Amino acid sequence: MTTRIERRFAALKAEGRAALVTFTMSGDPDYATSLELAKALPKAGADLIELGMPFTDPMADGVAIQAAGLRALKGGQTLIKTLAMVRDFRKDNNDTPIVLMGYYNPIYIYGVDKFLVDAKAAGVDGLIVVDLPPEEDVELCLPALKAGLNFIRLATPTTDDKRLPAVLNNTSGFVYYVSIAGITGAAAPDATKVGAAVARIKRHTQLPVAVGFGVRNAESARAIAAGADGVVVGSALIDVLRANLDADGKAGPNLVKAVTDLVSDIAQGVRSAAKVAAK
Repeated sequence: MTTRIERRFAALKAEGRAALVTFTMSGDPDYATSLELAKALPKAGADLIELGMPFTDPMADGVAIQAAGLRALKGGQTLIKTLAMVRDFRKDNNDTPIVLMGYYNPIYIYGVDKFLVDAKAAGVDGLIVVDLPPEEDVELCLPALKAGLNFIRLATPTTDDKRLPAVLNNTSGFVYYVSIAGITGAAAPDATKVGAAVARIKRHTQLPVAVGFGVRNAESARAIAAGADGVVVGSALIDVLRANLDADGKAGPNLVKAVTDLVSDIAQGVRSAAKVAAK
């Protein structure tokens, strides 16, 4: 049986365009605002949604996403509440794929078996757990696949052809290519290098390849979308969210609209790449 993620990428491939994947932190700056934003993202052009699972020690994340996680934790967000958010999202939207992204520690504390049952029941489609290498597949990856969830792995510019098969083994849904070495929200990616990297990964797998890290606007999204199956944007959205918090860190009245306006703009960039490629 196919997952929502697999069906969505297949549908977009038939349309001849890349997916727009958005990342926001669940519970940032509070549960209600975070849920409202998640519900608004598909209408703004998001094809897949990544929800961050806030964690106290997010070692792969840049300043913006670290701060988002800390705001969420301060607001009382937990893994239980993140799963509740997915359930609330699913009341109105049964089509948009949802991927939970974060670190293993909160899942381990929750209990892997219980987490997988609860995540599947809530309507989660896939997991990205950045600190579990392929050598640890027995911990979470294999049980997740058995539970019917996609397990999405990261490949980076330093993942050479010798390492790549291990990274791709047991990966499903899509491959997340980190376009630059380093943390999230860093320098802008070079579209030419990204295109070559995506082509190299595709020589090893039939899975779609989505590219993230450094995409900040419609122009950079368009350039990446021309050579990838998906474009992931996260830090740029969180920067806009942060700019719409008041002095006390509470959500301002225009927060959701400000973030979704940027998503709409980036979505147009992604979609225009397909038009260029189709000529």
